[in-house]
Amino acid sequence: MPKKTKTKAGKEKPAKEELIRAIFTGETIYSNKKSAFSLYEKSRFGEPREGKIFYSYPEALFLSEKGKLEIAEGKKKLSFDKLLNELKKLDTRIQTKYAVFKDMRSRGYIVKTALKFGAEFRIYDKGAKPGEEHARWILYPVREQEVLTWHDFAAKNRVAHSTRKNLLIGIVDEEGDCTFYEVRWLKP
Repeated sequence: MPKKTKTKAGKEKPAKEELIRAIFTGETIYSNKKSAFSLYEKSRFGEPREGKIFYSYPEALFLSEKGKLEIAEGKKKLSFDKLLNELKKLDTRIQTKYAVFKDMRSRGYIVKTALKFGAEFRIYDKGAKPGEEHARWILYPVREQEVLTWHDFAAKNRVAHSTRKNLLIGIVDEEGDCTFYEVRWLKP
């Protein structure tokens, strides 16, 4: 049960959530804090392994921006902007990926990486538990000005079909707004 505190008027109010402290190694972002495991159980942020919760870059950015995750590289704490700049060095498409991740997660969907499926993200219905339920979509984020050939499109659609998921293309415009297009196979 969450801790409660009393206001000056004597009314109870929920205590502020504990800030999760995480480490950025230059490649991975993880936390071994109890609060990281609690957030994973509650909202499925991160992946548990080796006694730690490992965060994808978009997850870490999202939690940092929301004020739920404090990330340190050595003794230096990284603000959201500093973390984003560090991640840009590792992934030139991180801003596009993050815009799509943030939009979907803000809508309540569970968003996980999908590299083993040949896609960027797996999208689960609201309230789903990855590992216990199957993802509904695989999602490819693209910038509005990027060229997606018919060959690229067919390959992405083939991957979605072979994994029994629907294809979702997330297009990010110049302002960072996202438009999603779902592609499904139709049987005549």
